Amino acid sequence: MRSYKTNEIKNIALLGSAGSGKTTLAEAMMFEGGVIDRRGEVASKNTVSDYHKIEHQYESSIYSTVLYTEFLDKKLNIIDTPGLDDFCGGVITALRASDTGIIVINAQHGVEVGTDIMYRYCSQHGKPVIFAINQLDSEKANFENTIDTLKANYGANKVITVQYPISTGEGFEAIIDVLLMKMYKFKGDNGEREILDIPKDELEKANELHNILVEAAAENDEALMELYFDKGTLNETEMRKGISAGMAQRGLFPIFCISARRNIGTKRLMEFIINVAPYPNEVKLAKTEKGEEITCDSKGPVSLFVFKTSIEDHVGEISYFKVRSGTLTEGTDLINSNTQAKERMTQLFVVAGKNRVKVSQLEAGDIGAAVKLKNTKTNNTLNAPGNDWKYEAIKYPNPKFRTAIKTVKDGEEEKLSEVLTKMHGEDPTIVVEYSKELKQVIVSGQGEHHLNILKSQMTNEYKLETEFIAPKIPYRETITKIAQATYRHKKQSGGAGQFGEVHMVIEPFFEDMPKPTVFKVNNSEIKVNVKHEDIQNLPWGGKLVFYNCIVGGVIDNRFMPAILKGIMEKMEEGPLTGSYARDIRVALYDGKMHPVDSNEISFKLAGRQAFREAFKNAGPKIMEPIYNVEVRVPSDYMGDVMSDLQTRRAVVQGMSSEKGFEVIKARVPLAEMNKYSTALSSITGGRAMYSMEYAEYSQVPSDIQEKLLKAYEEVEE
Repeated sequence: MRSYKTNEIKNIALLGSAGSGKTTLAEAMMFEGGVIDRRGEVASKNTVSDYHKIEHQYESSIYSTVLYTEFLDKKLNIIDTPGLDDFCGGVITALRASDTGIIVINAQHGVEVGTDIMYRYCSQHGKPVIFAINQLDSEKANFENTIDTLKANYGANKVITVQYPISTGEGFEAIIDVLLMKMYKFKGDNGEREILDIPKDELEKANELHNILVEAAAENDEALMELYFDKGTLNETEMRKGISAGMAQRGLFPIFCISARRNIGTKRLMEFIINVAPYPNEVKLAKTEKGEEITCDSKGPVSLFVFKTSIEDHVGEISYFKVRSGTLTEGTDLINSNTQAKERMTQLFVVAGKNRVKVSQLEAGDIGAAVKLKNTKTNNTLNAPGNDWKYEAIKYPNPKFRTAIKTVKDGEEEKLSEVLTKMHGEDPTIVVEYSKELKQVIVSGQGEHHLNILKSQMTNEYKLETEFIAPKIPYRETITKIAQATYRHKKQSGGAGQFGEVHMVIEPFFEDMPKPTVFKVNNSEIKVNVKHEDIQNLPWGGKLVFYNCIVGGVIDNRFMPAILKGIMEKMEEGPLTGSYARDIRVALYDGKMHPVDSNEISFKLAGRQAFREAFKNAGPKIMEPIYNVEVRVPSDYMGDVMSDLQTRRAVVQGMSSEKGFEVIKARVPLAEMNKYSTALSSITGGRAMYSMEYAEYSQVPSDIQEKLLKAYEEVEE
């Protein structure tokens, strides 16, 4: 395979809802470019893209897959992505490496929630978009309705028809192209086509759409606008220039017609991508963590970004990268800016699924792969020596589903850890936490299906039997009022004994509180004089503020760390449910010590027990994590979704409408979000989506607290 220059490369991501036909379109594109001589089918489990066993099992894309084809003396890099939002990590990865998004729409269903999700991901990444309306040969295909919804959702003046079908359903065999003003007529299922003049009965409609396209092209370039005013039209080359400018500014979204299954319209779509979509050096410049903008120039210093890592049978770890600058040649030594390790690029490949083709070099803007790099992972930057660029890491959405996981057999915990580490490397949206607090391994992902797939892979590929169990909630404990306690620790045995007595007051902590001078406890006043303040920023959130108010030397300063340690031990295991305690301030104002028997262990135990007793008398409350939840739902399901949220103790913060969807913003306890993704999908038939982000800790209602206390007591017994 020959080397391609930067201005001979196009990078696209195939996006869309599950079942829209992305993988089938990828097959047709590779067939047209001659990379394959026979198109595979998802149902037959023989596509280049969906080659993993788990994808064969579910007949659906689970990973993003890097592909390529050669067409019109250009190289077209293709990344086929999953359609389910559970696997959005693959979509976001693909958008980081690609320059144009092709959003594939199933004409039977029109604009779906998945369409909107993909469009928003493209918006977030600033990517140009082409809409490819697929499955127009299906009986229930509705082209006009799809166009109307696209225009309503994404802009009537932005969504521009480049093609329309003469008919849909079984009779779908001809497309009118209003850019070229020709009719494409297709025979059979192999893309064979005739290019004909537009029939007279379609000319009026075609001319009307052509004029709209000309105006849209002219609006994106001042020089073209002047030409348009002078001539009243634009030629094909001028239109391409204007459309390209409009796409780059995200002010124009062309519409194409295809049947990927029958290879109708694929070649024309590829021609448009090659002629109009941006080259890698025509898009927004890549940025480093320092804010430096890196020019995509093959003559610059070699620099590449690893956007994906996978582990393949009999091969090992494969690193997929995009060359951001320079020309990468076989055998080049590079420095990993993240780890400072040296990597030798012994072999370079271009890939189509699991098939790899060895190449000698890759220029800026191209996508390639390397095998068995020693110290390089996803999100790493590799540079020529002397260069310290480090590209911004790919940012993935917060997890939406969490569960605890354990091995069925004892003694396989280490293997579980190794497997989870590997799976996180392949899919960074799988987040693993070894929670000391909860005494559980918590696995989080983008949905229940996402984690069920993970579990299935563990069983089938790693021969590791696991089970999911309900994840515990990381509750917190705090106090609501002031309390005082005195505790004397005294232990006598042969020889030196143990003695320590402490008197303390505790109260709730709030930011910007003045230092205490007097405490009112049980109708009496305790005056204090703060000698020393120790503020502990707790690892689990919140603060402990410890005041040494001892006067007259009744307790030596050398015992203060031991008293604080005793308090901290109880903060780590709260008196109510064993959860971490937070936001408390403690004033140690009196006590006693013995000249012989007092030691650090005595005062640690005295401090611990005094704090425990005071805590129980200070109006103790359990706190729970609250999350900001945003739900996007079709208006038809608004009532059902709202009703379900109310059963989850949600507090609705606001509602709005956005592009055909209702948006609900609410604050919901984490304890109530267990399996919410599954419930929401069931309620809406999979047409809604949501995101969640930690907000704060808040006190639980009294009835919930009683249940938690009772459950803790039963466990302790």
